[in-house]
Amino acid sequence: MNTFGNIFRLTCFGESHGIVLGGVIDGCPAGVLVDEDFVQSELDRRRPGQSNLTTSRKEADQVEFLSGIFEGKTTGTPIGFVIYNTNQHSSDYDNVKDIFRPSHADFTYTQKYGFRDYRGGGRSSARETACRVVAGAMAKLLLKQAGFNINIHAEMTEVGGSSENIEEIILKAKEKGDTVGGIITCNISGVPVGWGEPVFGKLQANLASAMLSINAAKGFEYGMGFEMAKKFGSQVNDIFESRDGEITTRTNNSGGIQGGISNGQDIYFRVAFKPVATLLTEQPTVDKDGNPTVVKVRGRHDACVLPRAVPIVESMAAIVLADAYLLNRTSRL
Repeated sequence: MNTFGNIFRLTCFGESHGIVLGGVIDGCPAGVLVDEDFVQSELDRRRPGQSNLTTSRKEADQVEFLSGIFEGKTTGTPIGFVIYNTNQHSSDYDNVKDIFRPSHADFTYTQKYGFRDYRGGGRSSARETACRVVAGAMAKLLLKQAGFNINIHAEMTEVGGSSENIEEIILKAKEKGDTVGGIITCNISGVPVGWGEPVFGKLQANLASAMLSINAAKGFEYGMGFEMAKKFGSQVNDIFESRDGEITTRTNNSGGIQGGISNGQDIYFRVAFKPVATLLTEQPTVDKDGNPTVVKVRGRHDACVLPRAVPIVESMAAIVLADAYLLNRTSRL
């Protein structure tokens, strides 16, 4: 599937080393003021080559809107956009076209489709996430102009099992030609009560689907998550009380969602990311005919996905919330 969302939907296309990446955002209401500088600033947070922590590939990631916007406002029709790839080094991948890189999608894509675009992983590359950031920026603009004071903030909270010296750990992995995984934590404040759809459209389920669709994501938990499985109900139940004339809870172990519906408290979750599969050291593998061989990749690669995954996590959360907002408008007269 290349489409995500129910009412607010993103359909994206393109490959890592193709001519363009692009997408169509459908279901965005008319009248949203489009701040293109803001959209570009969100893309700039994700683009490669910004620091020594990320790949040296230099891409401007300049978005160009093609449709659905007139005189600075959305028209209610599909919003088409493209991002041109300008710094492809396709020849870096000639040596892996007939072999399967460990823990990559090479084998599974070949088995599913009969062949694959081996240039940087093609469609399986995290390069496609640039399209998600454009849609996430549009979702943030929609939510803000709908009158909500929603703040979505994600950050790296753990790398290589440590919450300290994160940059140093990434740089050391890079120096060794190795990679390292970690955890991004996201906190969302200002979400009103009532967003989320029973039974199969629970808010946490849609957030989980969004986060686990991100390249290298391996785990998702919200609220107390797996820690709650170790507790008694008397220890973790969020007790209701009235405070300043409003019903609230004493604690927020539920992570802002109960029964699959937002309860007005902060929504918080964590996403675990594996180490990048591309190592700059030799690894044993097999070729397309099953013959043993070794692979040593060339090119420009991230030692850790986390620095550039932070805005992707925020963007996917924004898309889920924009969709939830529009869905919620159908829940009662």
